[in-house]
Amino acid sequence: MTDWIATERVHPDARTCAMTGRIVWDAPQSLWTIGHGVGGLAGVVLFPAWDAALVFVVLSGVTICAGHSVGMHRLLIHRAFRVPKPLEYLLVWLGVLVGMAGPMGMIRAHDMRDWHQRQVTCPPHPSHGAAPLRDMWWQMHCRFRLTHPLRFVVEAEVARDPIYRAMEATWRWQQLPLALILFAVGGWGWVLWGVCLRVFVSLTGHWAVGHFAHHGTPTGWRIDGLPVQGRNLPGLGLLTFGENWHGNHHAFPHSARLGVGAGQMDPGWWLVLLLERVGLACDVVRPGDRAAREGLVRV
Repeated sequence: MTDWIATERVHPDARTCAMTGRIVWDAPQSLWTIGHGVGGLAGVVLFPAWDAALVFVVLSGVTICAGHSVGMHRLLIHRAFRVPKPLEYLLVWLGVLVGMAGPMGMIRAHDMRDWHQRQVTCPPHPSHGAAPLRDMWWQMHCRFRLTHPLRFVVEAEVARDPIYRAMEATWRWQQLPLALILFAVGGWGWVLWGVCLRVFVSLTGHWAVGHFAHHGTPTGWRIDGLPVQGRNLPGLGLLTFGENWHGNHHAFPHSARLGVGAGQMDPGWWLVLLLERVGLACDVVRPGDRAAREGLVRV
């Protein structure tokens, strides 16, 4: 099984320079984020209810853990395990419901950031190098546009798949069927909590982990020669479903297991293990299954 990483999808030409570019406002994404933030606030203020809060918690847990962490990140982006195609579609669709991007968009955003962070120097946008509020604006409302863009090629297994192409073309509209179900059962309160607030909190949480996992002294591991290091964020394993162990992920990007140390809780890994044990997941890649990254040092 191929271990897809940024260097295999990203193809710079002779003119491409990682540092030459500019930060531009991404109007559709910015308005999307602000709209869900306003809708989520309206839900909390106008429809305060325990059942709506429970809908928010349950849907956030399912979409972030099974969808984003397991389906999008460990499965689709890194191919750290395999599942039957219908289950793969379901996990990735749950990741689409998080509200960040479609399948190809998520792969591109992840791999472009990783490509920048593997260069000798890295600009402040993909390195999360700005102060928190500025970085939040950059990551959630803007994008970094290279002066000489590189060629980005998603593997044919994904790029030519009609299901993934449909998800990519309609990823924002995928909230609508869920919203209709929530409205039919619980009215506007469930819609605002279960869609708007959930999407806004998910986007904000994704930014927060990305920002603080790239600031300060590396923990767990260090990759010599790279300008951007990953940090583990202890105590957040349950809240982030294992995505907080970012220092480990920099060290073992091929691994389906992110919480590799004793006591490092990783609910996303628990789900992968469950799928493996019931026969729905195979070829599960663990930290020691591939050669260590060049320059890897234990901190």
